[in-house]
Amino acid sequence: MKNQSSLSEQLKSGFALVVIPLTLVLSFLLFYIVLGNEANFDHGGPAKGHPLNFLGIVYKGGIIVPILMAFFLMVITFSVERFITLRSANGNGGLASFIQEIKVDVKNNNITSALAKCEKQKGSVGNVIQSSLTHYTSIANDKALAKDQKKQAVQEEIEEALALELPVLEKNLTIIASLASTATLVGLLGTVIGMIKAFQALAVNGAPDPAVLANGISEALINTALGIATSTIAIWSYNYFTSRIDSLIFHIDEIGFTITQQISFLHSRNQSVHSSSKEQVEA
Repeated sequence: MKNQSSLSEQLKSGFALVVIPLTLVLSFLLFYIVLGNEANFDHGGPAKGHPLNFLGIVYKGGIIVPILMAFFLMVITFSVERFITLRSANGNGGLASFIQEIKVDVKNNNITSALAKCEKQKGSVGNVIQSSLTHYTSIANDKALAKDQKKQAVQEEIEEALALELPVLEKNLTIIASLASTATLVGLLGTVIGMIKAFQALAVNGAPDPAVLANGISEALINTALGIATSTIAIWSYNYFTSRIDSLIFHIDEIGFTITQQISFLHSRNQSVHSSSKEQVEA
């Protein structure tokens, strides 16, 4: 089991190293083989011919296009990977119902049932809550610890368990965030290159070459469109996943608050029982 877990972590850590070069190679192959196919242009082929369809138009965007295509594929790939990871972080059952059941068990001091549900739920949320409940059972009836010390101990356990899960939840989000800004800049670079070619066509002997002028403008517009589209998807994807992570952390904090409230309740009850026993002895 330990070997399988280690292999899984190695595959996850190398995911980005595989995806990035693979998408670049795939994008350049699509650019030259599919988009640059002679069937997409009239006589003369891609070099001199005019595009006959949308694929030919995109090809005229120039060498920056396959880079932007690779960025787009990276955003889609990493978004799908994050979606699967965060979905598994919820566990096997409904997260909202699981949280409510755990809160009820903790309030009823039925920790055994809560731990069994955490074991069944699994996922990042279940793991963190299970760790905090296990620690709670070891200190709940410890008379050597004050109420505030017990609360602090449980809170620290939650933070430590959450710190172990967060890197898994946030993995590759920095790549999506980077692509959101980089795609726009690379698209602008392609736009500038296309406009330079367009102005060069206007400056040739005072009589612009219509084909070169059209290619320059096409290159500018295609790169702008691809850059904006990729950046937009990346921004929406990043915001969605960060909100999902914030929601998971909120649920964990909610359980942590319930546990600390239960500590206060047990402490008050123990003090009341102790006071009653003392009064009976004095009487």
